[in-house]
Amino acid sequence: MARKTKAEAAATREALLDAAEEVFFAKGVARTSLEQIARHADLTRGAVYWHFKNKGDLFMALVERVRMPFQSLMEEVNNADSTVSPLVAIQLACHAGLNRLEQPSHQRILSILLHRCEFFSDINPIQMQDEIADECFDEMLIVFQLAQQQQLLRDDLTPEVATRLVQAALGGLFHDWLRNPESFSLRERGGELIDTLIKMMQR
Repeated sequence: MARKTKAEAAATREALLDAAEEVFFAKGVARTSLEQIARHADLTRGAVYWHFKNKGDLFMALVERVRMPFQSLMEEVNNADSTVSPLVAIQLACHAGLNRLEQPSHQRILSILLHRCEFFSDINPIQMQDEIADECFDEMLIVFQLAQQQQLLRDDLTPEVATRLVQAALGGLFHDWLRNPESFSLRERGGELIDTLIKMMQR
C-alpha cells in the first residue's frame, strides 16, 4: 500500500480535529474516547494514533486552532496601516480578535476549553488558560509601554494596569457570552467596551 501523501495526511488530521471539536462539545472532553472521535470522522483509531500521541495531544492541537497570539493580531493591524498609534493598534487588534471568536468553530473550541474540559491525566485546562492569558498579557503590555513612551497614556495609568483592565474586561465578556451566545453579539458589545476603555485611557 502506497504511503499517504502529505496532503492526504493533513486532510486526515483536520478531519480528526473537526470530529474532536464536535464530540468534545457535545459530550465534554473527559467523557469522549478516541474511538468515538475516530468513528465520528469515519476513520480508524489507528489513524488517531498516527497523528496524535493521546487525547491530551489531540486536545492541545484543537486549542491551537483558535490561539490568537496578540502579537499576530498586532502585526495584521500594522501591516494594514503602519501609521496607527499603539493605543489604536490595541483597539483594532481587540476588534479583530472579537470578530474571530464569533466564528462558530472558535466559539465551540473556546467553550470546550472553559466549560467542557475537566482535569484528567495529561490535560490541565486551567494551566492552558493561564498560559494563553499570560502570553496575551506579555504581548499587550509591550504595546501599552510603547504608548506610555509616546505620552499617549494618561499619567495616572501604568501600562501594567491598562493591560489588566483590558484583559479583565475581555475575560468577563467571554464568560458572559459563552453562557448564552444568543443573548448578545460579542463583536458589538465587546467592540463598544474596548472603544470606551481605550478612550478612557488616553491622555
